[in-house]
Amino acid sequence: MSEVEHDRFATEPEFGFDDEAAFVPSWFPEPLPRPEPGPPAPPVRLRLAPRTRPARPHALLPSEPALFPWLARRFAPGEATLFEGPTAAVEPVVELLYAGSALARGRISLLEGANRFHPYRIGELGRTLGVDATETLHRIRLARAFTAYQMVALVDGWAAEVRRRPPTLLVGHDLPALFAVDEILEDERAHLLRHVARTLGDLLRTVPVPLLLTLSPGGLARFPGLADDGPRWADWVAVARGPGTLTMRALRDDARLTLVPRPGNQRGIEEFGGGGPEEVIAWDVPLRRTARRSRNG
Repeated sequence: MSEVEHDRFATEPEFGFDDEAAFVPSWFPEPLPRPEPGPPAPPVRLRLAPRTRPARPHALLPSEPALFPWLARRFAPGEATLFEGPTAAVEPVVELLYAGSALARGRISLLEGANRFHPYRIGELGRTLGVDATETLHRIRLARAFTAYQMVALVDGWAAEVRRRPPTLLVGHDLPALFAVDEILEDERAHLLRHVARTLGDLLRTVPVPLLLTLSPGGLARFPGLADDGPRWADWVAVARGPGTLTMRALRDDARLTLVPRPGNQRGIEEFGGGGPEEVIAWDVPLRRTARRSRNG
């Protein structure tokens, strides 16, 4: 499909790509209902783009702490990276990435599909890294939709905006979420999602910016067209959460990482390991939810 009918949108989608607003705080009045679980989706093969040499470095994340170089190696300009895992596991990693991007003075353009943007929590993480909370949020431009049809319109508008003013990183957070909630026929749902996938692919072929997509487990199989008609793939990272830890495993080089929250003045047994395939990084930002408001300074 080369075009999408826009006269079906009941209201105009909210957009946060203006010069004044850092983000659009348009929360839903109630949490989105969860769709009823269905039969497991068939597995989808993800073909990574060939790498004849290391990806060209880009100013995406700072060199310290050690978590950020590990994450930066998962990205490449003009290619997409997929973080797949439960919300409780993926969200802390993505929020740390937002804070790290602010520390590197990068700019993020975010499409939010699941109403899961937490400005106070992200601002607090930025403060932990030494960045003012307001500055952290100012470096994130957020666009949010209320219906699946509005999400399609936002993706089209996003592509046009990014070509005019490329950011440091593009993030599409759970873009198919509204398609599962809205009452859309399966054929139409697949038709629209394939359009979204092709639009993202066309965008990255013309703008050399890395793209991060986040999906719940099995989400790739529920996103028609993304694996074959979408962008080139830099990497796929499976994210899981255990008791007091976060684990990540990257497909491209089978790199494995465990995040262990620990105060900076505390040492752990991982320092004396034998250099096995799994890397353990002590992280002094608590992996917990907080409702405490951020304060400047």
